[in-house]
Amino acid sequence: MNTPESGKIEIHSEEFLHALMRRQLKLSVACAAVFFAALFLLPLANYFFPEAMAMRVFGFPLTWLILGVLFFPLVWIIAWIFIKRSIALEDAEVREVMVAEQKQTGPPATHP
Repeated sequence: MNTPESGKIEIHSEEFLHALMRRQLKLSVACAAVFFAALFLLPLANYFFPEAMAMRVFGFPLTWLILGVLFFPLVWIIAWIFIKRSIALEDAEVREVMVAEQKQTGPPATHP
């Protein structure tokens, strides 16, 4: 991390931001992979298992139940996980900087 003349670690330094962006990119790729897997598994399931996907559940073919009812909650869950995990990554980076800053400056002084 960049250390200016004062000895403090810069939270908005290039290294800090690049490390955070790398972690968030990995998270984004993982969430996108889950989304695209769900998106492409439904047509594949229809192709390879047409009898099972035509089975009626609650009066709907299983394909329409998955596409019309279950797909949207899955997307919301993926988005919720992404947001929560992204915030946790940012908080972890800030904690790392704060710990490193305390190690450089020492513990806060207490006055009697």
